[in-house]
Amino acid sequence: MSIQLHILSPEGTLVQADVFLVSLPGIVSPFTVLPGHAALVTALVKGDIRYVEDGNEKRLPIREGFVEVRDNKVKVCVEV
Repeated sequence: MSIQLHILSPEGTLVQADVFLVSLPGIVSPFTVLPGHAALVTALVKGDIRYVEDGNEKRLPIREGFVEVRDNKVKVCVEV
């Protein structure tokens, strides 16, 4: 099972991929989303979004943003 990851910025789509996991810099603390994660919406702070696609870990540094997790879909709006 995978997660559909969509990362958007004001400039356009930065990432659109099926991934194994996503780690995000949450406003309270960093957290990781795996398949079957509970639904949530939260703010993000400066840090790296890390995700694993095809066995390779990738990183995207951000300044801030918001994330919605629901039904194995992670939608992220960020400033980079």
